[in-house]
Amino acid sequence: MSRRLFGTDGVRGVANIHPMTAETALQLGRAAAYLFKHRDRRSRIVIGKDTRLSGYMLESALVAGICSMGVDALLVGPLPTPGIAFLTASMRADAGVVISASHNPYQDNGIKFFARDGFKLPDEVEARLEELVFTPASIDALRPTADEVGKAFRIDDAVGRYVVFLKNSFPKEFDLVGLKIVLDCAHGAAYKVAPEVFTELGAEVIPYGVKPNGTNINAGCGSTYPGVIAAAVREHGAHLGIALDGDADRCIFVDEHGNEVDGDHILAICGTHMLAQGKLPQKTVVATVMSNIGLDIAIKQAGGRVVKTAVGDRYVVEEMRRHDYRLGGEQSGHMIFLDHNTTGDGVISALQVLAIMQQTGKPLSELARVMTALPQVLVNVRVRERRPIDEVPEIARKIQGVTDHLGDGGRVLIRYSGTEPLLRIMLEGQDQQEITALANDIAQTVASHLGAGPEAAHG
Repeated sequence: MSRRLFGTDGVRGVANIHPMTAETALQLGRAAAYLFKHRDRRSRIVIGKDTRLSGYMLESALVAGICSMGVDALLVGPLPTPGIAFLTASMRADAGVVISASHNPYQDNGIKFFARDGFKLPDEVEARLEELVFTPASIDALRPTADEVGKAFRIDDAVGRYVVFLKNSFPKEFDLVGLKIVLDCAHGAAYKVAPEVFTELGAEVIPYGVKPNGTNINAGCGSTYPGVIAAAVREHGAHLGIALDGDADRCIFVDEHGNEVDGDHILAICGTHMLAQGKLPQKTVVATVMSNIGLDIAIKQAGGRVVKTAVGDRYVVEEMRRHDYRLGGEQSGHMIFLDHNTTGDGVISALQVLAIMQQTGKPLSELARVMTALPQVLVNVRVRERRPIDEVPEIARKIQGVTDHLGDGGRVLIRYSGTEPLLRIMLEGQDQQEITALANDIAQTVASHLGAGPEAAHG
């Protein structure tokens, strides 16, 4: 069954335009309630969201759909995506739902689900949800009445529960006293939680992006704009900067000099540290095909290996669970520490890095030198359709020509975004100027056959 709603991270789009409408949210709520409802007892689904204006509309629709099928809705309000994963498992709920479009601008929104164990749903379960959404008549006869209709409850202490959970992921023999941290919460879901965690552990926190108004989430701030915390770190003489995205499942760092430290470097720092302590099962780190070759080199030199998956933190987690690996992540800042949470968690990722800094006594800049990144460039091309590349001979020939030119000294990776109408063109090689020119050359060919021009290019 081809996907009609779900992408790599739930359902996502412009709020109030299909598929992100109240009508679809209601049908998703009904489908989820039907699918996850326990037949022998009252069932419950946790619902959380980020700070987008449209979250109210979609939350109300989801609640209506869930309650209409005789399942109770547990509302927690704005809370990071990993917080919903934690609460779903902690409260023994039957499922969890997050209303968020992550790092996208405020006019977008999304809906993603967690199973009762706190893990994201596998493809086949999402396909079943889609089937129920598009064939609602199949469950119409099961509508409950009278006292069998579901209720909605608000969980008032959700933030406190999650704060305690996060602090427990930090080694008890350490604290953050003496550290000055610039923290950018992107006016998103972690605007209360994250400052509280770091402050309670003893750090001096300089907060940014903690005044959400419904329309400023990710607006020139957060993990996609690390320049904000870079400038602030230099201005305040901080020890490091931490930037979360809108739903706080990812984070990007800057060191004490204001230099960005991305997800690949964090995997290298944590992976080599865990290897040295004998705490990395099977000596394996899981990354995606977008990760820099420098990560492979760093982990190999430390006596480990890197296993690659398709892009998307869900695929990283699936590989980790399949083989009992404990550390994985993406260059974009999704880091999964399965010893602590079931999904990417920006605050937990930050706490693990801070623990290594405190344990070793080394600043982040020194820790980051464990990995040397090869030059890399990413160009995004907005497309009007997602045709298989091998069905467009001109594009396929261009890509093959560049691949042959780079040889063993680099690589080309082409993929469609799972959440936006973009074709992503990534090149890695020895010379930044050369691979930038080659990437833009491919982008021009793509644009002339599939859509508009390059949206962005950066190394």
